[in-house]
Amino acid sequence: MGITVSLKVLSLVAIASLLVFEEWLSTPACNLVPFEGPKFEDDPGDLKVMLVADLLLLGSDSAYFTLFFRDYYMAKFFRKSFESLKPDLLLVLGDISAKGSELTRSKWTSVLRQFYQILGPFVGLPFHAVLGDRDIGECSDLDLNKVNWISRKLPGLDPSGCGAFEINNISFVTLNAVALLCGDNSLRFGIEKVIERESLEFRNKTGGINDSTNTTDADYNFLWRVHSMSSGSGPVTLLHFPLQQTGSQRQGGIDTLKRSPISLIEELNEASKTREHIGADPYKLLHSLPQNASEYILQALKPRIIFSAHRHAFSDHVHFDQTREITVPAVSWNARDDPGFVFATFQKTGRAMSISYCSLARESHILVVYISIMVLFCFFCLKGY
Repeated sequence: MGITVSLKVLSLVAIASLLVFEEWLSTPACNLVPFEGPKFEDDPGDLKVMLVADLLLLGSDSAYFTLFFRDYYMAKFFRKSFESLKPDLLLVLGDISAKGSELTRSKWTSVLRQFYQILGPFVGLPFHAVLGDRDIGECSDLDLNKVNWISRKLPGLDPSGCGAFEINNISFVTLNAVALLCGDNSLRFGIEKVIERESLEFRNKTGGINDSTNTTDADYNFLWRVHSMSSGSGPVTLLHFPLQQTGSQRQGGIDTLKRSPISLIEELNEASKTREHIGADPYKLLHSLPQNASEYILQALKPRIIFSAHRHAFSDHVHFDQTREITVPAVSWNARDDPGFVFATFQKTGRAMSISYCSLARESHILVVYISIMVLFCFFCLKGY
């Protein structure tokens, strides 16, 4: 009788400890990323944004371990993050699916259903998604119809996978960076038109171009150069692939900034052809956008800040024109054992912002704890406590 009571008490203590442990480990640990810039002061009207990347969901193809362990903890991560940080907007920077480019439409729908189940009661929070290479495929199998179909399933994207929206007076522009990585693809020209259109729109807002300006297709190639816009005065730019972060960018100087977008596009084509001539796949060689495409985005959009993903690890980089780029780490255990995300707060007035890196529990640590508890429980049972 005493043994039975002891086991019941032990079981209750173990269950209570697990519940407390789960609540503790599912709470993100966020640290402010230091940066020399405009002084940031909290205000109730500031825009709070949670940025995640590389969920790598499998939908109906998920194994039981993923469904009942990884998805369970992913849902807890999102719940605790939303409760503690109270974001106004959720941004997903690509690779929602682990192999979306290979999936049928019905299986893609199951991936989106899995995503919404993970969000749970916070599915109503405004969110915006970026297309990643795992979502729509590599350069060799990029299909316009499939990109169009997937884009329609995600909020705010046009048929090419780009988008633009504004919330709390903060403007955002989404670019299909996968298409920009491909030198010879019909989608890429549509992305370039989006960049030029958004560039002209922001110059119009800042007084560089008035409504009577004739902006025919021929004008798109040079108007943005005539009406200059200062660095950092453009939109928050969202990409899946990071921009090129080479030393030559930091040393580009004024000469680099004065290049025309036409030459950048032509050089991007030539660079891609060169790689094809030597038998290399541009996608496999590059885990960031080519330098010419990167400079083109920086010059045309003058981003307030850039958020990218794909590399699975956090980084904070300042480009040659002082544009800051934050690379968001993978939030999924399917990508790495050390998941995390980024939390950004944009000041309601002015350009000040704060960036925090938030880390989540390691899968290996959780498994070790579970195994340890099971071993101890079995030990006590065998000892007859």
